[in-house]
Amino acid sequence: MTAPRVPTFAMDDELKNKLLVTALCVLVYRIGAHIAAPGVIVSALAAYIQNNQATAGFFNLYDALGGGLQRATVFALGIMPYISASIVFQLAGGVIPAVSKMQKDEEGKKKLTQWTRYLTVFISFSQAYTFTLFTESIPGAVPFPGFWTRMIMVLTLTTGAIFVMWLGEQITERGIGNGMSLLIAVSIIERFWPAFLQLGSFIRTGAVSPIGALVLAVVILGAVAAVVAMTIAARRIPIQIPRKVMGRGRIREGQKTFIPIRLITAGVMPIIFAQTIIIVPGTLASFTKIDAFRSLAEFFTPGELPYIITFTGMVVLFSYFYTSIIFNSVDLAENLKKQGGFVPGVKPGGSTADYIDNVLARVTLPGSLFLAAIALLPILVSKWVKFQSNFGGTSILIVVGVLLDTIAQIDQHRQLRKYDSFMKSGRIKFRGRQQRYI
Repeated sequence: MTAPRVPTFAMDDELKNKLLVTALCVLVYRIGAHIAAPGVIVSALAAYIQNNQATAGFFNLYDALGGGLQRATVFALGIMPYISASIVFQLAGGVIPAVSKMQKDEEGKKKLTQWTRYLTVFISFSQAYTFTLFTESIPGAVPFPGFWTRMIMVLTLTTGAIFVMWLGEQITERGIGNGMSLLIAVSIIERFWPAFLQLGSFIRTGAVSPIGALVLAVVILGAVAAVVAMTIAARRIPIQIPRKVMGRGRIREGQKTFIPIRLITAGVMPIIFAQTIIIVPGTLASFTKIDAFRSLAEFFTPGELPYIITFTGMVVLFSYFYTSIIFNSVDLAENLKKQGGFVPGVKPGGSTADYIDNVLARVTLPGSLFLAAIALLPILVSKWVKFQSNFGGTSILIVVGVLLDTIAQIDQHRQLRKYDSFMKSGRIKFRGRQQRYI
């Protein structure tokens, strides 16, 4: 008697190849992130940035999103030029009808992807040239300044940014997960280990008390757990799809489903926008030496009450703004109407769109307040502990979101392969007259 065959749930060859491609691209990215660009003294550059608080705030924010400007590596610009180009066209889709139409068409999406790449090259070149001029202004950072040294550095940084964009696309197409987000998450995770070592040395020297370190660890673990819960949390809008006769005796049975409205629909973007704007006065003060900008930068000192109030207000504002751009309730209501679906108790069409907007507005407020709290809490705790932590709210949101998405894609792939193994190896037994039709 032959024992029943049990389908295997181990990784198949396709998943192994996808994971291998992903690991290889990440490895190449991390190797390039430790190779210094030619013609720059990295130690002089890092010392100048760390001694200038306003400049350090800008570079820390940029490097926290996958860059390596403080180390002047060949991948110093990271994936941010591509992210910036993508955001430009994403925002343009909300205000320019032609771009919005292209976003819904397959050929239009291909053309927008090509335009995004072109804009990435332009942004990369602009950022590389600006960073090169900034580096030359630092005493001792560039030992042999000149036109050719400047062009070599600009070409190196621009090429590095384009290569990082290509690596991210390879992960998305041939690997597992969103390549651009995964590269940022890996860069953030790499910074955690030096932070642990630094915290340990501070504890040994007495700069940080063991109780303070314990409080910091508890806050970080609690923040991670809260981010996981809020990332998954969603308000479900019930949808009823009625029974429909398709023709030739075929009938589509009625279905009950739902539309998930996530509490954090905008993701980490409101925090990035708010942090970028709030550090502008300090950055301008460091470059222009104007007293007005310097006073404004001191007014918005991280952890102080003006900073907290202004930052929270901007996060709430950008949460509503970015959510309105990326979530089109009118198109969603029209698609439901075409499929015959409706929200129980709500008329199809415009009334459904208004209902979805009202739900979205109600869930966005607690989500935006949570974003502000998760971004401010590590800053306040670090200030109390007297340890500048790399475990910022932005980093936690990005890492948790990317890891959850990657795990979901791996699980989805395994589920599809599991069903394929059932269909190929299982036996279907029929009884009575059904057998004659097979």
